[in-house]
Amino acid sequence: MNQIDDALARKRFFALNLMRLMGAAFVAIGFILISGGFALAGQPTDRWIGTAIVLVGAFDFAVMPLLLARRWRSPKDL
Repeated sequence: MNQIDDALARKRFFALNLMRLMGAAFVAIGFILISGGFALAGQPTDRWIGTAIVLVGAFDFAVMPLLLARRWRSPKDL
């Protein structure tokens, strides 16, 4: 591996971890909205918004890093 490949690998690693961190933050914010910790539009609308944010956060946390890693995987030489 050369320096360019190392730099690209570091950037991709940072992107994957940032995706996981943002997903976890979305989940936390969604649960705060669901519990009524702060108000956006008032209940019960906040519960629906919070549920949507939790689902997006869970997708960002669990699925997106796998999709990106698969897309960025090095091709296998035959």
